[in-house]
Amino acid sequence: MPEAILTVRGLTYTIPEEKRPLFHDISFEVNKGDIVIIRGPSGCGKTTLLKCLSHLNVYKGKIELLGKTAMQYGVPLYRTKVSYVPQRPSMLPGTPMSFLKTVHNFKARQAYETSEADAVENAVKLSSHWDITEGLWNKDWTELSGGESQRLSMAIAVSLPGAVVLLLDEPTSALDEPTSERVERSLVELCHSPDSSIEALVWITHSDEQAERVGTRTLTLEKGAGTEGVHLISA
Repeated sequence: MPEAILTVRGLTYTIPEEKRPLFHDISFEVNKGDIVIIRGPSGCGKTTLLKCLSHLNVYKGKIELLGKTAMQYGVPLYRTKVSYVPQRPSMLPGTPMSFLKTVHNFKARQAYETSEADAVENAVKLSSHWDITEGLWNKDWTELSGGESQRLSMAIAVSLPGAVVLLLDEPTSALDEPTSERVERSLVELCHSPDSSIEALVWITHSDEQAERVGTRTLTLEKGAGTEGVHLISA
């Protein structure tokens, strides 16, 4: 029987300004080893769903990681375990290196034993496989291309200790196909490696080819009629 890592029951998100549900009563599980592809039309709430899973949005329903809610873990610690990687990280201040060191030293991460030096070494080593030179780590985010920002933010998310589920919002949308496939291979290997804390990926993509390459399951969202909001049509 598959081991559920993330359990979602009755998830409903209401758009504050419009007071109507964007999605309503969504339930599913993410199991150990899953690479779950999130599909659906633009505007159906795929990014919002990831933000709910990472406790960045206010929602109704119940989300549990390994049988415990974010409140039971403490929200900061939960977010280290269910880690959201945005599509456009270039809005961050400073440099990728300063960001990595700052986030590593958050109080919620002190429960993990990985040192700052190890996290930096792991991130730089991984990103080098994706054609990121060391010099790019000390450039301001605003000076980086979209593809460079995506690879650097991904290397940071993977190298910080503690992540159990990575929530990936179109993580390779700014990359050419060969580079995208290298990143994909690394992420799939990490998800299945006994040396990695990462046990599952939830991945938004608009690419049928990418979904076919990496996905083990697909969740498809569809817009409902009237005030029904988005609902899950396959899981």
